[in-house]
Amino acid sequence: MIDLYTYRTSNGRKASIMLEECGLEYALHIVDITSGEQDSPAFRTINPNGRIPAIVDRDGPDGPGGPDSAPLALFESGAILLYLARKTGAFLPKDEKGRWTAIQWLMWQMGGVGPMLGQAHHFRRAAKVENPYGIERYTNESHRLYGVADRRLADNAYLGGAEYSIADMATFPWMARHEWHATDLNDFPNVKRWYAQLAERPAVQKGMAVPPVADNPIPGLD
Repeated sequence: MIDLYTYRTSNGRKASIMLEECGLEYALHIVDITSGEQDSPAFRTINPNGRIPAIVDRDGPDGPGGPDSAPLALFESGAILLYLARKTGAFLPKDEKGRWTAIQWLMWQMGGVGPMLGQAHHFRRAAKVENPYGIERYTNESHRLYGVADRRLADNAYLGGAEYSIADMATFPWMARHEWHATDLNDFPNVKRWYAQLAERPAVQKGMAVPPVADNPIPGLD
């Protein structure tokens, strides 16, 4: 059993999508970041950085009876995806070249898509004082990253290559909020094809609804 500590954010949904894709049993713990629950002493024992998502694998990396079955707490969404891929043997290519190519695109999401699109969210939606420079800078950088993905997907079914992988799971919840980035997917036809394909996956649909949001007609745009 895995305990998932999360909220309705793009980073949080990376973990829930992966858990659903792997078919792993998990218990949901909602950490309301709007009321400061991420700063509670209990949660800080799991993630000293005070951010979601985080998991606790009660059975450890090797499962009950294995050589390493002590509970393991993990934070950082990329680390969680890599851990679950290793635990299940799924969603990373088996060959070394393919594996590292997919990990490369996971790191691209972690180092680029998440931070830059997150800044676009802040300056376009949350800043208390309108900042035209911040809006322009991060909207333009978001569009540049969509362009990088579009060129990659012109010759590849998925970001990591021919196989659906954790690189796609990490990126989808961020690009699900393309309207927040003033992005028209018609301008990025390969991203649009990829996005539609992932949106049809039952596990993606289930993961994007964790935690559930009432009256939310578009997954990810709450």
